[in-house]
Amino acid sequence: MKTNKQLGFMGIDQYGQHYIIDKYPRKELLKLLGRQHASKMYVDTVDDKIKHKGYVIAGRWIEIYRVLEWKQAV
Repeated sequence: MKTNKQLGFMGIDQYGQHYIIDKYPRKELLKLLGRQHASKMYVDTVDDKIKHKGYVIAGRWIEIYRVLEWKQAV
């Protein structure tokens, strides 16, 4: 099966604000928000593991999502 091409990343904070990110989520979010420090944000999974979910920057909890190319089947 062919995998879809990754186009970049998108971040969404707890207020619904969207952040379009090209390649480096942490670095670009810090620059966008004018900050120098970010803490990692984690979430518990159903199988009792811990997964990195995003960053906490300037009081904003920003979840990171990969944006993939999508093609509709004809």
